Amino acid sequence: MPYERLLREGRIRRHRTNPQEIANLFRVVERDLADAAITALSADRRFSTAYNAVLQAAMTVMYSEGYRAHGIGHHSTTFEFLKETMAPNITSLADYFDNCRRKRNRTDYVGTGYVSVTEAEELLKEAREFAAQARAWIRTHHPELQEGKNQPQLPATGDKGNTAADGEGKSHKAGLRPG
Repeated sequence: MPYERLLREGRIRRHRTNPQEIANLFRVVERDLADAAITALSADRRFSTAYNAVLQAAMTVMYSEGYRAHGIGHHSTTFEFLKETMAPNITSLADYFDNCRRKRNRTDYVGTGYVSVTEAEELLKEAREFAAQARAWIRTHHPELQEGKNQPQLPATGDKGNTAADGEGKSHKAGLRPG
């Protein structure tokens, strides 16, 4: 089994998805790709937003295979999973995305000015291409997960049994303000 080590280490868990969840994630990808193209934003913000598009697209591949990342380091786990799933074509790109993860961590948690406009534009280009690759991969390997297919729409469940498609789960209060 290709994911045996990640399962044994507790870095991934089983996950049941559905076409709606995959489509919702791709909507996030498209939104983030559009936002990352806004040149009025800082290079740091454009880079982080393009990175998020990559992460969400990678999650569609992982979810379609019946898994989700778990625990500390879930971003790097997601890229490691890609290497086992889409290899050999994706290996160097997954390494590039993991390097982008490190740079994104600095720009999101340490300070500003870590990213050049060129780096942001390069990641955006790679993110667009990878999103298309992820869609094509799912179409080929999991055609049943394309939205609009005639099958029952079962809720996708995460680790706690929350509906993953709503992104929140039932234990969170609606809205952004504590109340």
